[in-house]
Amino acid sequence: MPPFDAVPFLTTAQQNPLEEIESHLLAHQTKIETWLRQAFLVAPAPFYCSVDLRNAGYKLAPVDTNLFPAGFNNLNPAFAPLCIHALQSAMEHLCPQARGLLLLPERHTRNLHYLESVATLRDLAEQAGYEVKVGSLIAEQHEVLNIELPSGRTLELLPLERKGRRIEAGGFSPCAVVLNNDLSAGVPDILQDLEQSIIPPMDLGWWRRKKSCHFRHYDEVVNEFSALVEIDPWLINPLFDNCGDIDFMQREGEDCLAERVDGLLQRIRVKYAEYGIEREPFVVVKADSGTYGMGVMTARSADEVRNLNRKERTRMAASKEGLGISQVIVQEGVYTFESIDDAVAEPVVYMIDRFVVGGFYRVHTQRGIDENLNHPGSHFVPLAFADACATPNAHLAPDAPPNRFYAYGVIARLALLAAAREQAELRSPVSTPETPA
Repeated sequence: MPPFDAVPFLTTAQQNPLEEIESHLLAHQTKIETWLRQAFLVAPAPFYCSVDLRNAGYKLAPVDTNLFPAGFNNLNPAFAPLCIHALQSAMEHLCPQARGLLLLPERHTRNLHYLESVATLRDLAEQAGYEVKVGSLIAEQHEVLNIELPSGRTLELLPLERKGRRIEAGGFSPCAVVLNNDLSAGVPDILQDLEQSIIPPMDLGWWRRKKSCHFRHYDEVVNEFSALVEIDPWLINPLFDNCGDIDFMQREGEDCLAERVDGLLQRIRVKYAEYGIEREPFVVVKADSGTYGMGVMTARSADEVRNLNRKERTRMAASKEGLGISQVIVQEGVYTFESIDDAVAEPVVYMIDRFVVGGFYRVHTQRGIDENLNHPGSHFVPLAFADACATPNAHLAPDAPPNRFYAYGVIARLALLAAAREQAELRSPVSTPETPA
């Protein structure tokens, strides 16, 4: 485990308000842990999850929640046992009879960083006691593909074969299918109507899921939590809004978006005035579904939305796999005042089942404190978690590493609980999903 003195520190002059949040959470630790434990009994946690946090000194809030996380290779290897135990716990809940797992990743075969994550996830599942094969959702792949990774490992991607209501890979017929593919392009025919358990459920894919739905649930979670610990919900919650359909290229829906941007900026100014924050408010406009940091822009006025040039409109019009963006969420921009070697950083917390298992700092040398860091050129530094954010030390300062990381873990688990409630809502009966043309 890296020493605590290797942990990046908060470099903000406005540090005291966050210390007050951390002190407040520490003082209510027993109450918080009891509440979270009971809440997850009512709404079981998703299989796994990662949460992007932003630490502004005066505010600590999640800005994105991914239910098909990559980046497992960026976690601190010292906490692999936590991942293994959490995997075992999750599978005991979701598919207790499972012995073999078929892992289905994204269709990237050249993104070696992502494939390292897949290999790490495979290794963790094997160490948890499961036979694991990695299948390929590339429809035109008919032969085994062996990919040599920079770590020295080999990732074997097996073509899939449908047999009745089961899928197999190289003659391997798994008890359960583990998705690490967010299904942005829809549900492939080969996954339709399977008798095997699919983990996480396909309903959580971006073909159906909306960020605005997630943050609506997060609003409810934070309001309940804030009443419990007597804290202003805004300190741990980014304000947001959304409107109807938008077409950036045809400039349809532009007025609605501009109105939402202006209204949200006004709400942020009110809170800044309340807390004496001398910063310029900004909002982030991003696709209401999708990931990989695509379809994201910042705005400080409604005019910035109305005056996008053609290049900016083109960038906002398409997301992962070239899919068009027709709906966006407008979210309060949260500054980040954390840095590593003078580069802007933000923490990303990972959970399996309801347990925090590690995290890392996303770092970008070319981006500012008010910009999206999930962008080409970023790199990652493992967080030196103290017992995975679960054991704060009341004898240390509130912003000491184990206590700061406990605060990270609390906020990340609030987002996880919102995802759990979102999962329950999304799994209500719907018509059979179809793959978009």
